[in-house]
Amino acid sequence: MPSYYHQAVKLPPYASRRDEAIAWLYSRINYETSTPIPYSEQGLKLERMRELAARLGNPQDRLRIVHVAGTKGKGSTGAMIAAALRASGQRVGVYSSPHFDRLEERFAIDGQPCCAEALVRLVSGVREAAEAMDASAAGPTFFDLTTAMALQHFADHAVDWAVIEVGLGGRLDSTNIVTPEVAVITSISFDHTRQLGNTLALIAAEKAGIIKPTIPIVSGVVQAEPAAVIRQIAGERSAPLLQRNRDFHLERRGDAWSYRGLTGTGDIELIEPVRPLLPGFAQAENAATALATLGLLAEHDSRITPAARSAGVATARLPGRLERFPGEPLVVIDGAHNDASVAALVDALDALCAGIPAERRVLMIAIAADKDVGAVLAPLVQRFSQIVATRFVDNPRALAPGALENKVREIAGDGVACQTAADPAAAYKLATRLAGRAGAVVGTGSLLFAAEARRLVVAERGAPP
Repeated sequence: MPSYYHQAVKLPPYASRRDEAIAWLYSRINYETSTPIPYSEQGLKLERMRELAARLGNPQDRLRIVHVAGTKGKGSTGAMIAAALRASGQRVGVYSSPHFDRLEERFAIDGQPCCAEALVRLVSGVREAAEAMDASAAGPTFFDLTTAMALQHFADHAVDWAVIEVGLGGRLDSTNIVTPEVAVITSISFDHTRQLGNTLALIAAEKAGIIKPTIPIVSGVVQAEPAAVIRQIAGERSAPLLQRNRDFHLERRGDAWSYRGLTGTGDIELIEPVRPLLPGFAQAENAATALATLGLLAEHDSRITPAARSAGVATARLPGRLERFPGEPLVVIDGAHNDASVAALVDALDALCAGIPAERRVLMIAIAADKDVGAVLAPLVQRFSQIVATRFVDNPRALAPGALENKVREIAGDGVACQTAADPAAAYKLATRLAGRAGAVVGTGSLLFAAEARRLVVAERGAPP
């Protein structure tokens, strides 16, 4: 179980029950901590998830759901959709993973994680069902259980909408028992290739597994090969498809963006200016996909106005995604962990570190051993004067700092100074010293590392404004 659940703080009376509940959850098969992550119909059984949901009374059937998959951008896109729905006066649940600080973050309603008492109650409910299933066969996994908890929590609180984020892939993901109002695929790029396939077409086929017969699908995928796969699967399932660069478009307009898209009636809709809270082209792409999705929902819900949609895009934020902590030095935390998400970070870097030259920027990085380490490092190493190679400590999948340092030197040669640190705390201390008061520290390489690094920064500076 992650060590941060045992911090020495004054605990309320229910804390021991919370710790017991979390310990039981983490005792289950947990693919988030597995290396390599298994991926097969034998290991990831939707029938098992369906049985678990049935034992709980099928809470998913009481929800209006937006189901979001994608290699990158699903968290930001889901956050924008949820923020817009809240801006339209509706109650919205969001199920996301992994969490950044506490497990409760995975089960948020109107932007607020569930409370500890609710977590204990939810675990108690799924535990009874899981242990009954254990008696006859391999029972539910950690992610099966957290998915069921989210669906139960949102149904219990009668949310107007539930935004459900896929964990891995789509076709075999625990969340794929839902029948949504609309499905979303944000992007396709290389990640989890051992599980999902080593071509964009294969990865797209796994993501497109969330497409249901006759249910609308919004795709932000622009590369020809994976877009064709999604188009084919949507056609086979008679699922109406909104495709970026065909049915909706994003255009630069000065310091903002313009969104233009088809409505379900064939009319052309224009929304401008579009100003995502976070910088970079990738966030604008996420905004376009979110706006297209919201446009579909608005056809049956007049409360989802263009103003509410614009407000959602302009206010949505996620911890550890291009997150800027003002101070001396400036600190930026981002969970980039593959070539596409690193490219998005690089694109936003100058805006995030405005006024701070490259020679005063220090990279603090940790990467999972099962990732394409070179693809993550290569775009980054020449953009920093110094690098601190470290590891995350709450998950065994981390690459050792020494091995990461060797990879940095293999890519950068003698052009970049690189040091190692045993853990995030040591890395943060070293990186801030190297940057100096006028510099910047950028922590990235993994969502797991971003979470651990962010806790250190928040403990020192508080959450960003």
